[in-house]
Amino acid sequence: MNRIKEVLEEKGIKQIWLAEQLGKSYNMVNSYVQNRRQPSIECLYEIAEILNISVKELLVEHE
Repeated sequence: MNRIKEVLEEKGIKQIWLAEQLGKSYNMVNSYVQNRRQPSIECLYEIAEILNISVKELLVEHE
């Protein structure tokens, strides 16, 4: 599970903008946001860099 949706909402960023920054389709980014698919580690780092946060902030810890 990831927190991409929450981070985008906190920062007021649209999924379409993130998709453009990543060079991925809106549908792919939407599947990450909805947790239907998980991005690769490389993509996760790229998302974190674009959003100016740490990768740890994008991940949900299992308790």
